[in-house]
Amino acid sequence: MPDVNPRFDGQRVLADLNALRAIGAFKTGVHKPTFSEPHLRSLDWLAARLPEAGLTAAIDGIGNVLGSSAKAGPKLLAGSHLESQNQAGWLDGPLGVIYALEAARVINTDPSINGAVEVAAWCDEEGHFGQFLGSRSYVGAVTEAEIDAARDRSSDRTMRQALHDAGFAGRPRLHAAPGRHIGYLEAHIEQGDTLESGQLKIGVVTSIVGIWQYRITFTGAQNHAGTTRMAIRKDAGLALARFCVAIDDSFPAVCGPRTVWTTGRITLDPGAPSIIPGRAEMLFQIRDDNPAVIARLEEHLQRMAAELTARGGCSAAVERIRTGAPAMMHQPFQDAIEAASAARADGKSVRMPSGAGHDAQILATIMPAAMLFVPSIGGISHHWTENTDDADIVTGADVYVETCRRLLTDAAAR
Repeated sequence: MPDVNPRFDGQRVLADLNALRAIGAFKTGVHKPTFSEPHLRSLDWLAARLPEAGLTAAIDGIGNVLGSSAKAGPKLLAGSHLESQNQAGWLDGPLGVIYALEAARVINTDPSINGAVEVAAWCDEEGHFGQFLGSRSYVGAVTEAEIDAARDRSSDRTMRQALHDAGFAGRPRLHAAPGRHIGYLEAHIEQGDTLESGQLKIGVVTSIVGIWQYRITFTGAQNHAGTTRMAIRKDAGLALARFCVAIDDSFPAVCGPRTVWTTGRITLDPGAPSIIPGRAEMLFQIRDDNPAVIARLEEHLQRMAAELTARGGCSAAVERIRTGAPAMMHQPFQDAIEAASAARADGKSVRMPSGAGHDAQILATIMPAAMLFVPSIGGISHHWTENTDDADIVTGADVYVETCRRLLTDAAAR
């Protein structure tokens, strides 16, 4: 008798990824901001593919695409996102969605497997309008007031207007049904060089960092750049620059082994070449998977600001504007990824934390969650040169499908 069980198809995975890459193409990457025309076309593309995997497709009132299965047995939720950063890479997001789609095609149409993979593409993971709005909406953590207040960081278009323009206004926002899923699995490019440099194929994510962001404001005295003596200046820009250097000098003594920090934006007011800035502002971010480390660093920042202010001249104030709790990935799911890697990737895997935020950390607040990484060439991401070798993409997809199979089989046996 012929083999009726559907097979994993790596070439189909590559074809799907390249189809999405062609929508909103920018150089070798894509430009697909949330609710842009290319993003909306990508959502429609996915919704049209989901029936191939035995899934009923829906795009909800916040722009999430969700594919649900009527197949008997346990359900595993899987996915990622389809929008991109501006002028960025083609795999950040879509890789996880297509892996989930391929797993659903293979598993959902296989009568020998009790259970199904349900596919999700979460809206706005990249934060054009807010922080993880799609996945947070699904877990019940986004209010209507938050949607009312959300604006595109580039165009200032309101989210309400964007939802209206997309045809999503008035649609209900879909929420997780308690107990429906055994957990959530997400795949992603590593966005670093650990796997590539170690000649490894799979990263088994142990934790996802929390992200804390601060606005640090320096106040001095605005004055004429030509007539104000250096000895009496209160230059807020200079105070900011010295503060940045002091952070880099002092943080290594108080941070954790995996802490990273970044000054992402500096503004000077009024920002004219002939005026001493009377005010300066920096947006500063710290990432770590240990809240105790973050608390220690935040206390250190506040102490630095108090000391600068006490010296006279300029003053400094530290305001926390974002808190992101880290998430630990579910140990049994990690074990399943590692076992699948042993079977499909010659065991070339390593357990590692994620230094970037992902929707998996949101889903982890309501169900077991896990992530697997595949290598990034040169560790590049959030840039149009982002890439992963085709062979590594296919290997990762094979491991992903096998992981889904193992998780559902184990759940059905309980």
